Amino acid sequence: MLMRFLRGSARAVRLETGLMIAIIAFADWRIDAEIPLGFLYLLPMLLAGSALRRWQITLVAAICTALTEAFDSFALFPLQTSIPRDVLIFAAFLGAGLFVYEMVRRGEAARSAQEQLEFLVESSPAAILLMDSSGQVLLANDAAHRLLALPRGALAGRAIRDYLPSLTRVPAVDASFRTAMQCRGRREDGEAFLADVWFSTYRTSAGARLAAMVADASDELRSREESSLHQLLLGSRMMVDAVSDEIRNVSGAIAMAHHNLSRNGILTGNQDFEALGMLIGALERISMLQLRAAAAPLCGVDLASLLEELRIVVEPSLREAGITTRWEIDRAIPVVRGDRQSLMQVFLNLIKNSERAMLKEPVQELRVTARLNQMRVEVRVEDTGCGIANPDRLFHPFQQETPPAGFGLYLSRAFMRSFEGDLRYEPQRHGSHFIADLAPLFPNADVPALRTAPDLISRFG
Repeated sequence: MLMRFLRGSARAVRLETGLMIAIIAFADWRIDAEIPLGFLYLLPMLLAGSALRRWQITLVAAICTALTEAFDSFALFPLQTSIPRDVLIFAAFLGAGLFVYEMVRRGEAARSAQEQLEFLVESSPAAILLMDSSGQVLLANDAAHRLLALPRGALAGRAIRDYLPSLTRVPAVDASFRTAMQCRGRREDGEAFLADVWFSTYRTSAGARLAAMVADASDELRSREESSLHQLLLGSRMMVDAVSDEIRNVSGAIAMAHHNLSRNGILTGNQDFEALGMLIGALERISMLQLRAAAAPLCGVDLASLLEELRIVVEPSLREAGITTRWEIDRAIPVVRGDRQSLMQVFLNLIKNSERAMLKEPVQELRVTARLNQMRVEVRVEDTGCGIANPDRLFHPFQQETPPAGFGLYLSRAFMRSFEGDLRYEPQRHGSHFIADLAPLFPNADVPALRTAPDLISRFG
């Protein structure tokens, strides 16, 4: 009520303040009363504090003090009595004006903060909900209504258990806490979805409150599952190709032995020998089996970003193992041709191999370098491990001495070659050195134009 009375333009407030001061001064001059009327100047001081600046409030307080001294019944002399009295009167007027000044400013700041918060909540793409201790929705933004397929304003007063049952199991504790969870949700039309929920609890004079931010994670779940299925099918195809190659080699050797025996004529007419020939033919047909993957659409991978994610994934385990890591990522490398999940698996396999190779070494250092080399992008993984005993069989499957059956490097190189890249090994005197060679997505593009970050960032772990 007081704030509405005090609110107004600065010009109107100045006019009203001057008018009130003039009326009070005239009344004090004309009315001869035992009680001085100077206290009435507090009213224009309150009005002045609502719109004037501090120096203007000080000036008005001085004017009111002078008028009070001029028209009251107290004598001006001696000064030892009047000066302390005027100082107290001036302090009272100035204090009243500055009190209103601060109150108005704080009210405006609170009103501005509230408007900004309301705008932030209403414009948020994530659903924001406020509930009481019984799970009844007190407040919901537009995104919450769209997420739950409800018309605007329909969520207030409804029970959240009909849409996000997991939120009803959040305990109402005295101490506030914050956490996140993933749960199932249901829209008004019955459609189910996966929800990522970030929520916090707090207490008010009206009881416990629960504030939640909800996002639909169904698309992320579908993308993740489709990507996993794609990786499974691609890996299975490559493993079947490897098995077919091995069967082809074995069946070829058996077929040659069968042909040599059939030329001698010793086993001609032997049914077991003829059955063996039929089995060899079946093995040859199986060995010719090739699973063809559907042509994947051309896609690009931000290699610098992927390597940063790789660092986040592998550095904690490397640090725990006592391995020193060094990352040199050229931020100017272009977007490369490939599949993000496949590339992540390739680099994870290389780093895990290096980690196993350095377990018993006195010096354990891993270096990952990514840079542009003659319009090709090279990622080098170097370690100080025990090295490779038989480099000529490095990318061959079915190696008994390497778990699991030597498929890791075989599949890694197959992944690289599936998007026009390659994976190779460079012999070193100490340790291992693998190079992943990748093709830019736009080979004829201006490379510096594809990146605006600093040219080179070198980090040490």
